[in-house]
Amino acid sequence: MNLSGFKAYDIRGYYPSVLNEDFAFQVGYAYAREFQPENVVIGHDARLSGPALYRALASGLQAAGVNVTGIGLCGTEEIYFATFAKKFDGGIMVTGSHNPANENGFKMVRSQAIPVSGDSGLFNIRDRIAKGQDIPSVTAKGSFVEDCFREEYLDHLLAYIRPQSLKPFKIVADPGNGCAGLVVKKLVERLPIDIVLVNDEPDGTFPHGVPNPLLPENRELTTRTILENGADFGIAWDGDFDRCFFYDANGQFIEGYYLVGVIAESLLARHPGATIIHDPRLTWNTQAIVEASGGLAVESKTGHAFIKERMRAENALYGGEMSAHHYFRDFAYCDSGMIPWLLVAQLLSDSGKTLAECVDDRMKAFPCSGEINSNVKDICAVLARIEEHYGSMPQSKVSHVDGLSVDFDDWRFNLRGSNAEPVLRLNVESRGNEALMRLKTEALLKMIRE
Repeated sequence: MNLSGFKAYDIRGYYPSVLNEDFAFQVGYAYAREFQPENVVIGHDARLSGPALYRALASGLQAAGVNVTGIGLCGTEEIYFATFAKKFDGGIMVTGSHNPANENGFKMVRSQAIPVSGDSGLFNIRDRIAKGQDIPSVTAKGSFVEDCFREEYLDHLLAYIRPQSLKPFKIVADPGNGCAGLVVKKLVERLPIDIVLVNDEPDGTFPHGVPNPLLPENRELTTRTILENGADFGIAWDGDFDRCFFYDANGQFIEGYYLVGVIAESLLARHPGATIIHDPRLTWNTQAIVEASGGLAVESKTGHAFIKERMRAENALYGGEMSAHHYFRDFAYCDSGMIPWLLVAQLLSDSGKTLAECVDDRMKAFPCSGEINSNVKDICAVLARIEEHYGSMPQSKVSHVDGLSVDFDDWRFNLRGSNAEPVLRLNVESRGNEALMRLKTEALLKMIRE
């Protein structure tokens, strides 16, 4: 069996060459043996391979004696919600997230929606499958029932805001033919806002491109629709909607980095003194806002498992990554793609500001490169060369919280390797000097790509 789909935080691969029904059965059985749960909730996204993998996964869990509750087509955060709110012993989502239609995967949590990653059981599941599992030939011992917790999930989402105090915004929403449309349509029934939907029907062929708003070619329709409708702002999601992306009224895509500061400031107004977790890739804007708002900014290694672990350790109110993952203490420290846009709508209603007014000054104060990927032959060698060059400069401050970070008085960068491929990811920012940021970005890329 091809086990190359096991990554640091989840399982993902091509269907059916890597992920298929037999693989899904084996994963379910190994998950049950590893964690010994009694009751597990499962769901799947819009991909055409989802229902078959979902059924096979259920069969593997049942064969190990687990009682399975299936909630069918849903978002990853609906599995998180069901796991912690309905007190399941674990949850598994069948999803390929933002990847192409011919890929799929599995995201796993234990009780209280605690993530399963490479160092907390995921690789043990892989090793159980690799060694061969003694699977009984008798019929399933565990039960399977279908259920739906969406209304309770919607109630939870709306508890983060004051729904009837929202202004009658016009918002363009692009689910990318993933699952977000199912939830958005239900939410707006309870909100005094006007939603203009594009690509809202779940369609596992992804006829308008892979559900990944980070790809510039996937933003054009959203931008055009915002301008044509005179919308107040726009939102978009990846396929399983655990990430949320924003556009202002001019149709400009806003880097997720700046939304971390917006959401942190909004929450700290209600919870003064709280701890906010952020990743090391881009930091200065978040730190400045959190400190000015009376909060405590704490840096954590990038990745959902690390962010969630640090949030639990610090009892943090909120955690944000520049990749548009937003984590909330009241959501069992999990990431949600729905809570962020509701919080932004509430902030804009209360402040009377536009989204552009909330971020434009911050973008000028801390201009950034956005994440730039480079294919390299030897990640460690390149990192060592970059550190030797920049780390030896006067006034440089070097950190290895995640990859290599080097801070100077007026600019900084983070360079980190991918967990899955020979790729280095670069982020550069400066203090109010876009020309300097661009100059340093070009110099770093030249060295990286030599």
